[in-house]
Amino acid sequence: METTANVLVGLVAALHAYFLVLEMFLWEKRQGRKLSGFDAAMARATAPLAANQGLYNGFLAAGLVWGLVADDPTGFRVQVFFLGCVLVAGLYGGLTTNRRILMAQAAPGALALTAVLLAR
Repeated sequence: METTANVLVGLVAALHAYFLVLEMFLWEKRQGRKLSGFDAAMARATAPLAANQGLYNGFLAAGLVWGLVADDPTGFRVQVFFLGCVLVAGLYGGLTTNRRILMAQAAPGALALTAVLLAR
């Protein structure tokens, strides 16, 4: 179960690293506009906000990687903390912004958190 948990945590970290790239560097390009549904003018106007979100997603990814490489009990605690942050952010975003966020962020975070807790 520990291997499964580590793989899931790694996948959530990679997902948030992808969000960082998408929101910080690709927001005004086709990929970013497709995700947001914004036209070029709106993407340009919201790019600073998206970049800020991307930076926060990068912090989540970094924290999850830290949790994977740190020895226990620190690694376990860091994973639980950052996966909890991912879950809360995904729930909040899904309920206030776009329901797709529930599946794209909250569900993977919840699955990884459950695996980490069960592996303990």
